[in-house]
Amino acid sequence: MPHTDTIDAVQEMLGDQGYVCDRALGTVVFLSLSLGRPLFLEGEAGVGKTEIAKALSAGLGRRLIRLQCYEGLDASSAVYEWNFPAQMVAIRTAEAAGGADRKALQTELFSDEYLIERPLLDAMRPDKNGAPVLLIDELDRTDEPFEAFLLEALSDFQVTIPELGTIKAPEPPIVILTSNRTREVHDALKRRCLYHWVDYPTFDRELEILTAQAPEAAETLSKEVVAFVQRLRTEDLFKKPGVAETIDWAKCLLALDVITLSPEVIADTLGAILKYQDDIQKLQGSEAKRLLDEAKASLEPA
Repeated sequence: MPHTDTIDAVQEMLGDQGYVCDRALGTVVFLSLSLGRPLFLEGEAGVGKTEIAKALSAGLGRRLIRLQCYEGLDASSAVYEWNFPAQMVAIRTAEAAGGADRKALQTELFSDEYLIERPLLDAMRPDKNGAPVLLIDELDRTDEPFEAFLLEALSDFQVTIPELGTIKAPEPPIVILTSNRTREVHDALKRRCLYHWVDYPTFDRELEILTAQAPEAAETLSKEVVAFVQRLRTEDLFKKPGVAETIDWAKCLLALDVITLSPEVIADTLGAILKYQDDIQKLQGSEAKRLLDEAKASLEPA
């Protein structure tokens, strides 16, 4: 297992996985690992919240278990389900054989053999490689009842299955929760976690991230891409591009053998960085050229 006994070591480990983070984020990740506390990350979509869980999993050599949240997600869907089709087959087989012991059959039907483990239960199971990384992604998409359940589950790192009893994690998983802040998450849950707001990176930091993720891109093109995206974020857009879009765009430009940005290239590839038609329309014509001119001017030596 890589050393994570200092903040620098944590930053280096994440960097080895292509995840470039600043000192503040490296500190809160270090504290989360050292204290065994869940880490709650908030920020705009595409700024790298989910990727940090993937980088931690790869860097620590731990299994990544992802619970993708959505509206209507309930405790049973997040913890476990019974394999009803298989149970029905077992019941009919027992009936056909005749003389089935009803109590023994019930015990068999509600055993591990027919249990379908969902992410939260899976994360509580022992693992020879150590506690897994549990990513609870986009928590803000769920509702308050699920938050209340999660509060209990993360307090004791255990879940209860009525037919089987309470299952407690032998070693608490490394928990990362993310939110795009489409709604506020309850304070009681936040209090159980260490908190960090993941903001859009500075020019230098974003250039470093892009270089790590798309090392084949020429320095000149990478600088132009980052400068343009940074200018784009100052515009009144429905959805500002995140770091993920910066990386995607650079890879699209590489696939097209683009050497330097031009208004024509930008017009042809806007779908890689903007995801709403209204935003794309704002960048048609002279607007793209204006932003490109400003971006290139910012790169010129003072």
